[in-house]
Amino acid sequence: MPEVDLVFPRAFVEFVDPADAGQVYRCDLTWLTSRFTCIFGQGCRGIYADAPDVGCCSLGAHFADQADEERVASYVAELGPDLWQFRPRKGKVKKSDWIEKDGDGERKTKVVELDGQSACIFHNRKDFPTGAGCALHSLALQRGQNPLETKPDVCWQLPIRRTFRNVERQDGTSYVEVSIGEYDRRGWGPGGHDLDWYCSGNTEAHVAREPLYVTNEAELVELMGRPAYDELVTHCERHLASRDRLAIHPADPA
Repeated sequence: MPEVDLVFPRAFVEFVDPADAGQVYRCDLTWLTSRFTCIFGQGCRGIYADAPDVGCCSLGAHFADQADEERVASYVAELGPDLWQFRPRKGKVKKSDWIEKDGDGERKTKVVELDGQSACIFHNRKDFPTGAGCALHSLALQRGQNPLETKPDVCWQLPIRRTFRNVERQDGTSYVEVSIGEYDRRGWGPGGHDLDWYCSGNTEAHVAREPLYVTNEAELVELMGRPAYDELVTHCERHLASRDRLAIHPADPA
């Protein structure tokens, strides 16, 4: 049973953000304590069957905001042809070389085609000297940085999903609910159900030795802040200690 159903029992925890009393975190303990790990290059089939080496980079990456775009641009300027297969051969790299707009006018990284496979312009193909993978990711590793510093936000967040919601209490007060959970097929919109393969609910990708809240500490700290992450760890540890009574991810090994 490679991929599990989208709907199954989950355990959640809510707690006030230690750094901001106006925020309440709602965290999916089932997902955050799962054994999911990215298996790009180690069994990932890609979201489209005709592009198995591209992973989830087939559509390019949308920018979260202007700050996200500018941060990425600062690192694109440092990419040489030794790290970036599709770098323009002459002159200074311009934004128009690697940014395009989608059908709704939203800005994203360009998609280029090579040997019948379309992918983000920063996705080096498997015949490139550094192998298949993200040029911005390779830059981070070369510089001794975490890839979340160099890549578009959506790239390093996936498949963790952070959403915001304003909640009105019955007493007239309100707070911002920040949800931290699984970026499953539904997170891609209606087209998510048409993907040929997807990892988050796939048993083939639930093979990590440690739970996700440990392996993705850097990403979660960036999304939540250190104080909230530290409290999350406490709740995750309690959840793991009570696995016989609380929901666990059905894609995890028995």
